[in-house]
Amino acid sequence: MSGHPGESRQEPGENSTISGLQRGWVFGKRLPHAPGPKPAGRIGIGSGQEGDRTTLVLDVGEVPMQEARDAAEGRWPGLCRGEIEFGGSGKKRGKFVKVPSSVAPSLLFDLLLAEWHLPTPNLVVSLVGMEQPFAMKFWLRNVLRKGLVKAAQSTGAWILTSALRTGLARYVGQAVRDHSLASTSTKARVVAIGIASLGRVLHRQLLDDAQEHSPVHYPTDNGGGQGPLCSLDNNHSHFILVEPATPRKGDGQTELWLRLEKHISEQRTGYGGTSSIEIPVLCLLVNGNPGTLERISRAVQHEAPWLILAGSGGVADVLAALMSQPHLLGPQVAEKQFKEKFPNEHFSWEDILRWTELLQHIASHSHLLTVHDFEQEGSEELDTVILKALIKACKSHSQEAQDYLDELKLAVAWDRVDIAKSEIFNGDVEWKSCDLEEVMMEALVSNKPEFVRLFVDHGANVAEFLTYGRLQQLYRAVPPKSPLFELLQRKHEEGRLALQARGPPAGPPAFSLHEVARVLKDFLHDACRGLYQAERGPVRRPTAQKWLLDLSQKSENPWRDLFLWAVLQNRHEMASYFWAMGQEGVATALAACKILREMSHLETEAKYEQLALGLFSECYSNSEDRAFALLVRRSRGWSRTTCLHLATEADTKAFFAHDGVQAFLTKIWWGDMASDTPILRLLGAFLCPALLYTNLITFSEEAPLRTGPEDLQELDSLDTGTSLLCSPGSGVEEPAEAPRTHGSRGPRVAFLLTRWRKFWGAPVTVFLGNVVMYFAFLFLFTYVLLVDFRPPPQGPSGPEVTLYFWVFTLVLEEIRQGFFTDEDTNLVKKFTLYVEDNWNKCDMVAIFLFIVGVTCRMLPSVFEAGRTVLAMDFMVFTLRLIHIFAVHKQLGPKIIVVERMMKDVFFFLFFLSVWLVAYGVTTQALLHPHDGRPEWVFRRVLYRPYLQIFGQIPLDEIDEARVNCSAHARLREDSRSCPNLYANWLVILLLVTFLLVTNVLLMNLLIAMFSYTFQVVQGNADMFWKFQRYHLIVEYHERPALAPPFILFSHLGLVLRRVLRKGAGQKRAHLERDLPEPLDQKMVTWEAVQKENYLSKLEKQKGESEEEVLRKTGQRVDFIAKHLGALREQEKRIRALESQVGYCTVLLSSMADTLAQGSAYRRAQQLRGLPSPPDSCKFGSGNQQSPDNGGGPGSKEYPEAGSLASDN
Repeated sequence: MSGHPGESRQEPGENSTISGLQRGWVFGKRLPHAPGPKPAGRIGIGSGQEGDRTTLVLDVGEVPMQEARDAAEGRWPGLCRGEIEFGGSGKKRGKFVKVPSSVAPSLLFDLLLAEWHLPTPNLVVSLVGMEQPFAMKFWLRNVLRKGLVKAAQSTGAWILTSALRTGLARYVGQAVRDHSLASTSTKARVVAIGIASLGRVLHRQLLDDAQEHSPVHYPTDNGGGQGPLCSLDNNHSHFILVEPATPRKGDGQTELWLRLEKHISEQRTGYGGTSSIEIPVLCLLVNGNPGTLERISRAVQHEAPWLILAGSGGVADVLAALMSQPHLLGPQVAEKQFKEKFPNEHFSWEDILRWTELLQHIASHSHLLTVHDFEQEGSEELDTVILKALIKACKSHSQEAQDYLDELKLAVAWDRVDIAKSEIFNGDVEWKSCDLEEVMMEALVSNKPEFVRLFVDHGANVAEFLTYGRLQQLYRAVPPKSPLFELLQRKHEEGRLALQARGPPAGPPAFSLHEVARVLKDFLHDACRGLYQAERGPVRRPTAQKWLLDLSQKSENPWRDLFLWAVLQNRHEMASYFWAMGQEGVATALAACKILREMSHLETEAKYEQLALGLFSECYSNSEDRAFALLVRRSRGWSRTTCLHLATEADTKAFFAHDGVQAFLTKIWWGDMASDTPILRLLGAFLCPALLYTNLITFSEEAPLRTGPEDLQELDSLDTGTSLLCSPGSGVEEPAEAPRTHGSRGPRVAFLLTRWRKFWGAPVTVFLGNVVMYFAFLFLFTYVLLVDFRPPPQGPSGPEVTLYFWVFTLVLEEIRQGFFTDEDTNLVKKFTLYVEDNWNKCDMVAIFLFIVGVTCRMLPSVFEAGRTVLAMDFMVFTLRLIHIFAVHKQLGPKIIVVERMMKDVFFFLFFLSVWLVAYGVTTQALLHPHDGRPEWVFRRVLYRPYLQIFGQIPLDEIDEARVNCSAHARLREDSRSCPNLYANWLVILLLVTFLLVTNVLLMNLLIAMFSYTFQVVQGNADMFWKFQRYHLIVEYHERPALAPPFILFSHLGLVLRRVLRKGAGQKRAHLERDLPEPLDQKMVTWEAVQKENYLSKLEKQKGESEEEVLRKTGQRVDFIAKHLGALREQEKRIRALESQVGYCTVLLSSMADTLAQGSAYRRAQQLRGLPSPPDSCKFGSGNQQSPDNGGGPGSKEYPEAGSLASDN
């Protein structure tokens, strides 16, 4: 087939004078085939007499469209176009074109696309059937109304049928009308194109007299027409009216119809994604008279597939009956079928012979014919049957995979994975990975996860398929209105501005993987560091092409890249499949949670969080040590990020609330000490370190730690390796020092150092030390403020200087936490991450107030201001103690509740302030209209109404009966403080109303808000507390062992270690571990096995769910119903056989009676002594007689016996 839209082959019957000019080629120009906003930029115009036609294509890109249209309409009268307006209540309009029968189909196809702006079809269904009035069965009407029209609307198909309002076309028009009335979408338009010969059109004169720019008013005829003439069907939208051909050319309408079908089948169209398919054309036979056989025979010569609806009557039933036994097809059999299907017709023997030849020719192309009976197989939709017919036609001539691609693309476009499984991937064709690359791309773009799964199961190699170029194409195919498109466009515009590009971009933005990497960087931060960037080599590249990827290079981690692509578009089902096929399931699911939280898809985020939880639960139940190692293992697929880090970024509180994660945190928290050690024992060992070397505290086994890289590489057991990896007390430097100590000072010194390091290195000890020293700091701060805060020059005293030094060590620790971290980022980002923590903000405020207070305290003029600032600063330092309570299991959740209630208080204060201001201003204006002192106005407007809420009501200044200005010196009658008693009753009324609203309404509202918040938060308070507990444990796991002010020694040690080792690393390895390559592969494999087990459990649970049970029950009911339908058909056949057996029984009885009569006659002859008649005369025809006598069964004496025997 020709793939170019403009090519058309000349068929037999086409006018030989039609040259290449008529097919759309004139002056090197081709008519456009793809529809567009203004596709009629080139218009074919022609002139000439009959038999000498030329086609001219003008490039009218710069010519006014009206001039081009006038030229086209005036230069070729044979291609008259216009609009037709039908009469009646509907006032429907349509478009028509009058063409000669010899017109080039390419020109007609261009007209449909370019000038009538019809969408390029993805399927063309050509209806062939009875053109005379007939009674259609009810099920056939449903097939047309619910099957054909629905299939055309869902697949974007054209329906080609007769344009006349009679026969099959009338029912098709009614189905299209019903669909248009029931449909609410303007895009769900069904394109029904009617083709008819002008010689059969009623009111043809109206069409012949049509003006150029005025529509033709065509009357609606509800009857059957006038003789052979029929009216046009007003339910069609477009009409192709063919001029009657000369007698020697045959039926011009049929010839044009066939050539148009063949031309359309040679065109290609893009459907849904990045590829294109040849437009499939399917002929649908419904009923039909014997003259239709010629039409079918001509069509199968062009390899056009046919779908025959058995049971619709006419020729369709004849073909359905004869297709099962084509070898028995003969004139007698054909005559019998025609007589059964057309009982009221009389056919000559010459017609029977001609139709038999046509039937034999059609039967020889059985691969193109699909017979379907909707009465017996009514469960399938029409689009399913159509696709099966197209696949059957494809199977007939090839077993190569490439020849099935168009049908496979059509199955992808129609989302019929069941047909692809049963008809295409049924084992007849051997598929290679390269054969499925195009359809795999199509399935990915059009979001068909079932097809992606099907292709992978049948040989598609994703590692070979996904190159960076294809991945870039997937991101460029993102829908324009999606959130991902907006994000990529924003990054693209930022890149253009960075390159100082001027002017608007030409065309749609061509996204690259560089923009994708920047979007992912905003979402995942360090977890996607270096993603989609080329490795930096010695070769220096130009600035514009710095570290660009080689698009032909295969993806390093294809399942991860496809998973990220699906998650960014919120395609949950597709992403779930990629997650199941990829590696590092826990980390991958947590990364998806982070992305979706940033994109505010919270519902889908919960699904991935559940995947991470389920998989980690499976891992934890299998092996605790391996699960612990999984949490701190640096993932190579996510830029050496751990699962805990990803979970923190994604804010997955449910993941941290998991028992396995909490068990790991408890193990980290206690270090090498027993987790059930009482706090008093820890405090005793903290105050008296000598108790460490007693049995006061239980430690783990005293074994030399082996966590160096050389030791890990020697591990053969995964369990042993992971147990060492997840050991919380393991460091990086200390294990290297222990062996030297063993060799120099003996086991005793090693025991002392190990116990010391295990105790002071545990986070719980660090926390306890900080708590004890913080209480000491607050005690010192209190002593300085209340007892020893001397003004200059007597101060500052010794305790105050000690306080300054203590705060200085706190400042050093905050600087270390904010800027001296392991993150490879700039200082601005480090400071931003530091400020995100609310407790760090509290520390900054406290330190800032302390610096301001000390500065003011040193100056005698503002000494009291300094005392005030330091007093306020003490309150901030004291409130910082709340953070310490977060570690407690009972107090920790209450902190969450108090934090949420504080938000409710702010909302309550907004409502309260409205009533306070309204009541305060009103009472001030009524009681003290002449007192304008600002301090008293503020007191009486805000302060006094606020106190009145709690019962402090000054009746001596409000109630007229109790006001006595002379009794108080400050309330003289001429004083401004003396209240005005005019409208005092109104003041009392306002007071009552104010107290009622505030004390009853608003206070109860606040209590109700607190109750609701408590109920909501209490259910999740435990989960929130566990999440806070993680942050607290990580904080003290990373802190130095010594607490302020002794932490200065730890800081000096860190500085010396960093200088001597040139930044080789920190003292602690944090909650991260690097695994050697063999051990890392074992971990990945073990996690993949646990993921398979988890997915198997999910499938089992899904199979046992009520929805799945109902679905399987429904499938079984459909299966049983289908078999019951087959049983009914068998019952019908059995009844037919019973009737035939009954007929044969009667016939055999008649024969037996006749034989009995003959034997009785013979015995009677023998009794009379007469010889028996010879065998040749037994049951003879009556023309042979015995030589002895003239009688016998065949003589005139017994004519009935002879005839009966002869007939039998």
